[in-house]
Amino acid sequence: MFLEAWDLVGDDLEGCLYRGETAVRDNMFIPILIDGVLEDHYWSYSLIPVYDNGRIEGVYDAFRNMTATVVGAQRLRDSEARLKLATEVARLGVFVWDTSNDSGSWENDRMYEIFGRSREQGPFNGTEFLRDVVHPDYREQLLQSGERTVRNGEPLHFEGLICLPDTTTRRIEIKGNLQPGSSGSQGRILGTVRDVTEIRKTEEALYESNKHLGELAAIVDSSEDVILSKDLNGIVKSWNAAATRVFGYAPEEMIGQSILKLIPEHLHSDEKVIIENIKAGRRVEHFDTVRMTKDGRLIDVSLTISPIRDADGRIIGASKILRDISARKRIEQSLLQAEKIAATGRMAATIAHEINNPLEAVVNLLYLLRTFITEPEGINYLASAESELARVSHIAKQTLGYYRESASASSASLSSISEHAIAIYEPRCMAAGITTRKLFESERKVVMRRGEMMQVISNLIMNSIYAMPSGGTISISVSDTKVPSEGVVLTVADDGVGIAREVMPKVFDAFFTTRLTVGTGIGLFIAKQFVEGHGGRIDIESNTEAEKHGTTVRVFLPLRTAYEVSQS
Repeated sequence: MFLEAWDLVGDDLEGCLYRGETAVRDNMFIPILIDGVLEDHYWSYSLIPVYDNGRIEGVYDAFRNMTATVVGAQRLRDSEARLKLATEVARLGVFVWDTSNDSGSWENDRMYEIFGRSREQGPFNGTEFLRDVVHPDYREQLLQSGERTVRNGEPLHFEGLICLPDTTTRRIEIKGNLQPGSSGSQGRILGTVRDVTEIRKTEEALYESNKHLGELAAIVDSSEDVILSKDLNGIVKSWNAAATRVFGYAPEEMIGQSILKLIPEHLHSDEKVIIENIKAGRRVEHFDTVRMTKDGRLIDVSLTISPIRDADGRIIGASKILRDISARKRIEQSLLQAEKIAATGRMAATIAHEINNPLEAVVNLLYLLRTFITEPEGINYLASAESELARVSHIAKQTLGYYRESASASSASLSSISEHAIAIYEPRCMAAGITTRKLFESERKVVMRRGEMMQVISNLIMNSIYAMPSGGTISISVSDTKVPSEGVVLTVADDGVGIAREVMPKVFDAFFTTRLTVGTGIGLFIAKQFVEGHGGRIDIESNTEAEKHGTTVRVFLPLRTAYEVSQS
């Protein structure tokens, strides 16, 4: 039996049986075969020779299976080793507190480190610990926690400040459980102590940091300015509410997308320059440029861009603050135009005064000349000269663009005024190879300032003449309309070169012109002011395509103009 164990116990058996040697073995590893499976077992045994008449007749064998005891002891040692390792890694102080005499009965080395004591001083007692170690503000809290543990068996938990022998303070955390004693004794508390000073400082700093980040996030989200971030590849990483409001893109439409999505194609090179500045650690401040919204509109913006650095100080991206300055640009442009208009107005008043004096002298001289001319042909020439002088005076006022009729408004036909304007410009059109077509289907009269409407029509005809340097056709018509309301529509159309689409939004701006050598750029601006002053509107269409080039301007006057309403 147990032949598999012979190699381990054979020497002891032979020594006892043949040589009378006694063998005692404790917790000896002897595997045995049970049900065909070799199992690890531990045995304690003793072998004693049995004598008869001085001769060894046998062996007395006393043995015991110690497997459970040995394995249990090994597990306990492993557990203690793991516990020791865990407490060392966690830097935990471990203690046993005897509740019967209110003092510590055992402490590990870490306990002495935490409390700044030497092992020679031994464990604390309760009175000494409360008086000398626990900060006064926390003594009552620890006392109550300990009483609840001893009386009610509640887990011990305390966190507070302690005072060390070097007068510094630390924050500790104590945790423990009551192990009841035998025969109704109070037992002992097994617990741990952890120095949480640095942990709590870190947690507090993290809390403040998160709070600060939360405040910054709230500020960013509620900012009226666009605030976004991007990496060094120009990929958008954050997008605030103002960005959505200004550009029309929701965060999910932009985060992860290239910033070039917002930049007009002809300005893509700007982004390369910006990224190079950011990589070099340079801040870009108040950079005025243009950006594009989701619906394709171009808006004027001012950018401030700063590098974003990681914890190691490396530049990993850029934060961008963008302000929509379109309104400011419009105001600046309006102010600039107003300044130009004011300056030109002052100059116009001076020029008009200087021109009127010699014109009046010439008119007076022609009046005196009438008595010396008796021939019919000469009289006709004189009348033409006076008419042309009147036209020169009108054209001078029209060209300056600041003539405002002082006479009150009166009822007049737009067809009649248009007919008169054509008569003035027809000779010039014929000289330029321009054919004039007219169609007057309206006899309606509306209350208007005749001189202002004469200037509007003259400006439109002159623009058409300038648009056809090689000749062409001008069509002028007046008709009744019911759209947008009862009124009269004047249409001036030409087959000239047309106006480019990109400049169409600017044609009514003061001082804007596409002509380099002629024109002041205020003709359409003044025309618009005069028409809208009557309560009407002016619209323009133009095409530059080779097969259908030309421009058409429509002026609508309501049947009851603003001047008729003001008179009633």
